Amino acid sequence: MKDKKPKSVFKEGAISSEFIGNSIYKHQTKTSIGAHNIFLGQVRADVIDNKTVSAIEYTAYEEMSNAKFHEIREAAFEKFELTCMHIYHSLGKVNVGEICLFVFVSSPRRKVVFEALEFIVEAIKADVPIFGKEIFEDSTHQWKQNN
Repeated sequence: MKDKKPKSVFKEGAISSEFIGNSIYKHQTKTSIGAHNIFLGQVRADVIDNKTVSAIEYTAYEEMSNAKFHEIREAAFEKFELTCMHIYHSLGKVNVGEICLFVFVSSPRRKVVFEALEFIVEAIKADVPIFGKEIFEDSTHQWKQNN
C-alpha cells in the first residue's frame, strides 16, 4: 500500500545527517518493506575557470516544482512496486560537502528500489525547475548547468 502523504518537500539550507537518519529510522515500523535505497546529492567543490565553488544557492519556482515532483511521484508509483517515496531538496545556500538532495524509496523487493531511484533522480534533474547559483571562493558566481 502506497504512503499517500505528500513527500516532495523543500528544506531551507542543507539537509542534515540527523534528518536523513531520522527519516530512515521512522520506517522500521513499516514491516512490509524489504528494501530501502537513498540518493544523497552533495555540493561539490568544482573548479571552473581556475575558480573553486564554495557553495550553491538554490532557488525554485516552488509551485511548478511541486507539480513536477507530484508527476514524478505518480509516475514512479505507477511504474514500480514502491511502498514509500520521499524527496527533499534544499533552497537557499548549501556549502560544499553538504547535502542538497535526499531521495528515499522503499519497496518489498530490493531490485525495485535501485531501478526506481535512478528513474526518480534523473527525472528530477531533467524536469524540476530548480536553479543553482554556484558561488566561488572569491565571491563571484555563475548559474549552474545541470548534468
